Amino acid sequence: MINNQKLVVVLPAFNAEKTLEKTYAEIPFDIVDDVILVDDASGDDTAMLARQLGIIHVISHEQNKGYGGNQKTCYDMALLLNADIVIMLHPDYQYTPKLIPAMAHIIASGLYPVVFASRILGKGALAGGMPQYKYIANRILTLIQNILMGQKLSEYHTGYRAFSADVLRSINYHANSNDFVFDNQIIAQIFFAGFNIAEVTCPTRYFDEASSINFTRGAVYGLGVLKTSACYALQKAGIARFPFLSRK
Repeated sequence: MINNQKLVVVLPAFNAEKTLEKTYAEIPFDIVDDVILVDDASGDDTAMLARQLGIIHVISHEQNKGYGGNQKTCYDMALLLNADIVIMLHPDYQYTPKLIPAMAHIIASGLYPVVFASRILGKGALAGGMPQYKYIANRILTLIQNILMGQKLSEYHTGYRAFSADVLRSINYHANSNDFVFDNQIIAQIFFAGFNIAEVTCPTRYFDEASSINFTRGAVYGLGVLKTSACYALQKAGIARFPFLSRK
């Protein structure tokens, strides 16, 4: 626990057998109470390895539900376990688990209800091997999103996030896409519900085993991101309403 609050780490996994053990080994179990791994119908032995490592809460999807669908299962299980703080960490070892204490403390101390680990603050992204075209796309999308949503995040596309359980209970994340745009829809929901997001600098690693989407899926994701931000702006202005932005 941290400040008498239960901390649960969720691992949305897909073909993470080669990197799961390294990721799991760096989780700070002096403060983490539970770990949940949701295996999204991997073609390797991710779920079996998770059980061998001692992860008690291993959920296996019989059919692939997508990145967003995986997160929905993760958060449902964390709330079922009465988590106070939920941290999503990718098991592909692209993000360091060593930031978990810093992110959790910000929420546990009541400073912010949501914390993102940003690859863009500082010089971590390019230094860690982020392809230049992805960096440029990240910067362009983030600029447009900040304008449409009236915010000042350094990036909207990190996969390393910490939430107060109260935030997850307040937003309708089940109304979001099951695909990658889920990540941006949940940001829109958080801001629309009146919550603020803090950011911490995060080093990142790009290597062969780290998960990444190809150019075509990246383009689809980019269009989905812009649509999400436009929906937020339209509903904020009272021009239109969108189901995923409705409160529970």
